[in-house]
Amino acid sequence: MKTAITEMFGIEHPIIQGGMHFVGFAELAAAVSNAGGLGIITGLTQGTPEKLANEIDRCKDMTDKPFGVNLTFLPSLTPPDYPGLVEVIIKAGVKVVETAGRNPQEVLPALKGAGIKVIHKCTSVRHSLKAQDIGCDAVSVDGFECGGHPGEDDIPNFILLPRAADELDIPFVSSGGMADGRSLVASLAMGAEGMNMGTRFIATKEAPVHENVKNAIVAASELDTRLVMRPLRNTERVMTNEAVERLLEKERELGDDLKFEDIIEEVAGVYPRIMMEGDMDAGAWSCGMVAGLIDDIPSCKELIDRTMQQAEDILARMNRMQAG
Repeated sequence: MKTAITEMFGIEHPIIQGGMHFVGFAELAAAVSNAGGLGIITGLTQGTPEKLANEIDRCKDMTDKPFGVNLTFLPSLTPPDYPGLVEVIIKAGVKVVETAGRNPQEVLPALKGAGIKVIHKCTSVRHSLKAQDIGCDAVSVDGFECGGHPGEDDIPNFILLPRAADELDIPFVSSGGMADGRSLVASLAMGAEGMNMGTRFIATKEAPVHENVKNAIVAASELDTRLVMRPLRNTERVMTNEAVERLLEKERELGDDLKFEDIIEEVAGVYPRIMMEGDMDAGAWSCGMVAGLIDDIPSCKELIDRTMQQAEDILARMNRMQAG
C-alpha cells in the first residue's frame, strides 16, 4: 500500500510504532521496521547522547530498514542534553525523527539541514497547523483515546482526524485507538495517510517489557484506563491499578490545592519498576483505551501482516459494494 507517508519515510506499510518510554528500545524498533513499518527508538529512555548512540547502533545491527528516533521535549529543572541527542541522531544517519511535547522549532534547522524528516505528535488541529507552519514534514494526530498525554481538549479521532484533513496541507497519521486493519482503513477514510500504534505494539513478542505488562493489556477492557493529573493540566491516560486509584483519591481530596509533589510517589521514576520488573502496582503507566481491542501477543510481523491483510479485505469488500 502506497501513501504519502510510505513514500516520505521509505517504508512498505503505512504503520508507525510510536515512541514509548521504556518500551521503544532497539529490539522493538527493529522488529517493526523489518516487518515493513517504521520502528521508533525512544530518545529520552536512553537519556544521554552516548547511550542513544549505542541504542541506534544496536538497532542498525538488527535491521537495514528505515527507523526513527523519538525526541520528547518536556519542561524540566534539569533538561536532557537535547543538542547532544540531536547531534547523535544526525551523525548516525537516522532519517526520521518523531517529536512530541513542546514546540520542536529549536531543533528543526539542524534536523532539516541534515535531510531528516520530522513528524510531530499533536493533540489538536491548532497544534498541527503550528507544526506545519514551523516546517514539520508530517504530524501524528492524537485523539482523546490515546495512551499517554491526550491534551486538554478531549476530542476523539472521529472528529479530530476529519478536522485535520480539512485544515492541513502536510500528511498526517492517526494515533490513539489504533489496533488493526479496521483502524487503518477508517483512518484513511478520514484523511490520514497511515496510522501510529503505541499500546498495540507493547503487546507483541519483541516488545522488551515484562510479560506482566503485556498480560495486563490483554486482560484489560476499554473501561480500564484512567485520566490522571487533569487538575495540573498535564493529563495522562494510564492503566488503572492500586497506585492510580490512590492518585485519583488524592486529586479528589486536594482539589485545586493539588501539587505535583503530592503525587510524585505514583508518577515519578516508576517506569523501570513496571516495564522492566513487572511490578504492576508501582505507579501510573501510559496505556490507551485500545487495550479493549487487544487480546493476543503476536510478533510484530504477524501483527503488521494481518493488519494489512484485514485492511485489503475491507477495501476489496467496499469495492464490491460499490460495483453493485
